[in-house]
Amino acid sequence: MKLWLRRHWLFVVMVLVPTLSAVVYYGLIASDAYVSESRFLVRNSQQQSSSGLVGALLQGTGLGGGHTGDEASSVHDYILSRDALKELDEKLDLRKSFSNPDIDLLDRFPGLGLNRSFEKFYLYYGKHVGIESDSGSSISVLTVRAFTAEDAYKINRALLDISERLVNTLNDRSRRDLIDFAEHEVKIASDKAKDAAVALFTYRNSHEVFEPDKQAMVQLEAVSKIQQELVATETELAQIKKLSPDNPQIGALTNRADALRNAIASEASKVTSANGSFSARATDFERLTLDLQFADKQLGIALAELESARAEALQKQIYIETLVQPNLPDKAMQPKRIRSMFTVLILSLVGWAIASIMIASVREHAD
Repeated sequence: MKLWLRRHWLFVVMVLVPTLSAVVYYGLIASDAYVSESRFLVRNSQQQSSSGLVGALLQGTGLGGGHTGDEASSVHDYILSRDALKELDEKLDLRKSFSNPDIDLLDRFPGLGLNRSFEKFYLYYGKHVGIESDSGSSISVLTVRAFTAEDAYKINRALLDISERLVNTLNDRSRRDLIDFAEHEVKIASDKAKDAAVALFTYRNSHEVFEPDKQAMVQLEAVSKIQQELVATETELAQIKKLSPDNPQIGALTNRADALRNAIASEASKVTSANGSFSARATDFERLTLDLQFADKQLGIALAELESARAEALQKQIYIETLVQPNLPDKAMQPKRIRSMFTVLILSLVGWAIASIMIASVREHAD
């Protein structure tokens, strides 16, 4: 036996010892591990019909239609994050569960070391929680490995609840952004409409003009009546001069005709003169009127966008659809004891064969 060991010491060291150690560990020491699995899908509301400011804002936030890759990645990252671990530890006391003395030393936290820091625990957490996504179907598969079936199920269930809350937080933030943006636009449009109305009201009062076109029409009608009266006065004056040149009414009619001409000139100047006439004031009045109309239209558009934003806020842009609920495993699926032993044996044999060839080659060169 001693002679055989001396001749085959390399085989003993590289094959027998590792294989026997694997047999002892996986056969007698390694703790049973239970795996709970769930499947979920991150969806959005496909609100492609949104338009205007709301639609643009939705597209800008990535919530406006069909692109769930970013949202799914956000959920995945959060599940594997330190924040998720901290919340799980507070709810389920993970440190205590994974530090249970019944768990074998190599699988237990903190293992062979004495480092019980949060960062060390986070690395340990990453080895027991995994999430994968099928690029074709976008279905996410969440797996949790623990040392009791109840722990595996509770951790998986808690992670789904955390993910749902994260999605709700993203939804609430998006809704607030949409409504706040729309309300801000309404306030701006409302202020502009008020300013335009005040400007028009002030101009009307200071220039005594309300509707220049109608006021000018009334003024022209008055000028037309005076002109008719002037025509009648001149006709009467001409007849008297012809029939009775010395008639005392001639002076009075002449004065009346002059007064009527002056009245016509005065009234006409109110409509056509360069300064202070209705024509001159109509330009500024129309500009102020157009400003008010445009401001009112902008306010109407902003109010419509606000209503659209509120309607959008009533809907859930992103949500998690759980396709397969977390299972409560009734059998430990890990470790794969026979396969692990066989793997150690194969790797040991391969290593031993390589080492033997190298030693033989060295001896041959030495000889």
